[in-house]
Amino acid sequence: MSQLTNHEHLFIDGGWKSPSTQERISVISPATEEVIGGSPSAGPSDIDLAVDAARAAFDAGPWPRMSPSERATALGRLTSAIRDRAGPLADMISAEVGSPRKWATHGQVSTAIAVLDVYTAMAPTYPFVETRTGAMGNEVRVRRVPVGVVAAIVPWNAPLFVAALKLGPGLMAGCTFVLKPAPEAALDSFLLAEAVIEAGLPPGVLNIVPAGGSASELLVRHRGVDNVSFTGSTTVGRRIGELCGSDVRRCTLELGGKSAAILLDDVQLNDRTVRNLVGSAMANNGQVCAAQTRVLAPRSRYAEIVDALGSSVRALQVGDPFDDATDVGPVATSRQRDRIQQFLETGRKEGAVAVVGGGRPARLDRGWYIEPTLFSDVDNAMTIAREEIFGPVLAVIPYDGDDDAVAVANDSEYGLTGTVWTADPERGERIAERVRAGVLAINSPAAMDLNAPFGGFKMSGVGRECGPEAVAEYTEYQTIVLPRR
Repeated sequence: MSQLTNHEHLFIDGGWKSPSTQERISVISPATEEVIGGSPSAGPSDIDLAVDAARAAFDAGPWPRMSPSERATALGRLTSAIRDRAGPLADMISAEVGSPRKWATHGQVSTAIAVLDVYTAMAPTYPFVETRTGAMGNEVRVRRVPVGVVAAIVPWNAPLFVAALKLGPGLMAGCTFVLKPAPEAALDSFLLAEAVIEAGLPPGVLNIVPAGGSASELLVRHRGVDNVSFTGSTTVGRRIGELCGSDVRRCTLELGGKSAAILLDDVQLNDRTVRNLVGSAMANNGQVCAAQTRVLAPRSRYAEIVDALGSSVRALQVGDPFDDATDVGPVATSRQRDRIQQFLETGRKEGAVAVVGGGRPARLDRGWYIEPTLFSDVDNAMTIAREEIFGPVLAVIPYDGDDDAVAVANDSEYGLTGTVWTADPERGERIAERVRAGVLAINSPAAMDLNAPFGGFKMSGVGRECGPEAVAEYTEYQTIVLPRR
């Protein structure tokens, strides 16, 4: 993108509002290291204004009082408005965070649209009200009512998709939102705001305030907020959990992962399997929380698996995210690149072997690029097997027997996703059932299904997104005991 994209206002209460401070966010291209645009950085007064607008929209506005079918109609209009902007959204996200353009189209924008489609279709039949027979023979009405004002804090790696994971079930339930994009990926949120205006959502239902960390904490602690939905690092998630706990405020935390792909000894190591394994680890330049970054290989086939994965990683094209031939673009920030480099150095110091990659691409002297890297001779106790690197780095760990594979997969602070690869799907399912992770897939890299709950065990978070289960994160149960007739 050659033209600067600068915004001067925040989207609050259905319109564009002048910010209360002169602070600005500069968004830098990870491919060129040049400023591509900017936006206001919301200050305390702006956060107050956004929460007040969402509060008024919930307490006195029409949105929570509409029927589910009416909200579904409005949500459908929003989805259509986003679909109409699919190309510009994919371009902007590629420019902001370096996603390869072809992946940005599918993994960033099309998936966001698909999420909203799921909840648009679900709303008319979702059981918001259930009538039961009480213990004394009277009728009991059990209602699922919207939780209220939601603070949705989204990360830079998949800004629109993660926003949709929160907005879809939350808007369907009747909640109102203050959405805080990450400063590294603030620009695409203005296209979302344009879609909200076009869709005709009532004022205050969705407010968008790009801001830094201090404003985020104000939003989390704001007394006008009923629920916080956060996706990001475990460190920040722990802090948000502490703040919400101290105020007895509900929260959903979708955090990190160090997921394992278990290759059983009967795995058919064909081109498709290898491409899927490598694709899972390298998607979005390795910046996906559900990435299968640990490949667990049977010791009897270890060399064969390392060779096959190495050939596939070596063939990946690294470069300009807007080039259709690019498989891996730059990581999103300079600090992230430096952090990944530290992991690469630590991996070698601890005895791992960089079969492919292991540094910066020599031919690219500008941009925050990291070579797609494959490590062999990795022990599960090594740092690169324990920490979420969040970059294009894959570690192959040997194991001995099915029990050992399960033990290694479970030997992690995280438990987000996992995959099992085998010629015998029933055997794969038995193995998957033993892995302490929220989502498992057999012979597929897709450790997420939009119609089923997504979320993790252990340090991978609290709560679930996707499927009808996600709606529970945005509702409260209310029981009305009716008089006996």
